[in-house]
Amino acid sequence: MKLSKSLYTRGLQCSKSLWLKKNKKEVLSKADASQQMVLDRGNEVGDLACELFSGGKEIPFDGTSFEQKIELTKKWLDDGLKDIYEATFEYDGILVMVDILHINDDKSVEIYEVKSSTSVKGIYLDDASIQYYVLHNLGYDVKKVSIVHINNKYVREDELELDKLFTIVDVKDKVLALQKDIPKHLKHFRNQLDKVSEPQMPLGKQCDYPYECDAKSHCWSGVPEYSIFNISRLKSEKKFEMYKKGILNFDQIDNIEDFSKSQQIQIKSEQDNKSIINKKAIKKFLSGLTYPLYHLDFETFQQAIPLWKGVNAFMQIPFQYSLHIEDENGSLNHKEFLAQQGFDPRYELAKKLLEDIPDDVCVLAYNMGFEKGVIKQLADQFDELKVGLMKIHNNIQDLMTPFQKKDYYTPAMKGSYSIKYVLPALVPEMHEAYKRLKYVQNGTQAMQTYPKLATLEDKKEIEKLREALLKYCELDTLAMVKILEKLRESC
Repeated sequence: MKLSKSLYTRGLQCSKSLWLKKNKKEVLSKADASQQMVLDRGNEVGDLACELFSGGKEIPFDGTSFEQKIELTKKWLDDGLKDIYEATFEYDGILVMVDILHINDDKSVEIYEVKSSTSVKGIYLDDASIQYYVLHNLGYDVKKVSIVHINNKYVREDELELDKLFTIVDVKDKVLALQKDIPKHLKHFRNQLDKVSEPQMPLGKQCDYPYECDAKSHCWSGVPEYSIFNISRLKSEKKFEMYKKGILNFDQIDNIEDFSKSQQIQIKSEQDNKSIINKKAIKKFLSGLTYPLYHLDFETFQQAIPLWKGVNAFMQIPFQYSLHIEDENGSLNHKEFLAQQGFDPRYELAKKLLEDIPDDVCVLAYNMGFEKGVIKQLADQFDELKVGLMKIHNNIQDLMTPFQKKDYYTPAMKGSYSIKYVLPALVPEMHEAYKRLKYVQNGTQAMQTYPKLATLEDKKEIEKLREALLKYCELDTLAMVKILEKLRESC
């Protein structure tokens, strides 16, 4: 069976996953919206990186067989082309497509593997190593093997500077060190693929590292949806050690003294099936809040390729916020902002935020590190707004604190203090309200929807999606109001 570079790295992570990919694809989960966003981003970055080697040609992907790709690659090499994108080669049943192949005057070649991440990861070296293996064994003189990745320290000026946006790292020495193990890996993979029935593989770190395996739901079908693997902040080694002893459920844990205080709260709550509430700590948290209280939530998106001046790759760019202003008597006032699409939204958002939030009020966020980070970036970017923005920044308190400290814990939180678990545990009707939303029901969808607006021409479609964004973000801060109500009631 043929192996591609992606199948090779899949096999390195887990040879059972490789067998499933070849023989039982139906059990593999499909890419979700978040994963698809990463794939799309990778394609965008890959296309742009080719401009570092301008003047080349790309081997067409659609409508072309791999045999045709290989033949076209050979033809272009014979024609003296200097740069080929997606150059395709096969050796011993291993098929590789090189992101960028540069051909030197002396006919030696250079391999450039493009990644949309911000550093060189181990899995990238394995990816590059199998490409070197194929080309070297075909007789090519490979002078250089490099990983091309995003430099997230680069801040765009008026024009995009590709030589600063991308970092090129020579990894040939590391790739050469991996060559001796490749035949052994290939032999193991082929032995696995020759098996008629599904290979057995114990659960382990490979299920999630370096990526969550798309066969995980299949392999973990015997593990309860909520189990000892959900114990908060417990090292994976400890979890698998318990699993190997046959411990999967909380009621199988005899001695909880081996766990941290926070983990003990979770385990005891599960075993007794009751909430554990530290009323004294919650009262102390509530006493630190002053009114009127400004519940704040931002929506942001990221650009792998910065489109605007002052933006660096993967910066959290805020385009929207919602505010629920709560008086001490419980009355609410709502304010919101959603930037116009197609423009850098940061300045207008920052200005409006200063209009909507006085500099001497208590601001409440859930996981305040995110909101504070967004505001700090805005303050650093716009000097004339810095003083006011930093006053807001310094007045933020975190609604997540009582749950993070497990001062309020109930089994339905499943070991997490994320609002994704806290909200349905405390306010199930709010959780159902999200499900009733149209078009935008979560942060990932919001992150995808806003930049999409700039590509649309249908005004009705744009207004429909803008309204969906506003409704979603408003629900986020209303959810915070409801969670705070539950904290008050618990005392």
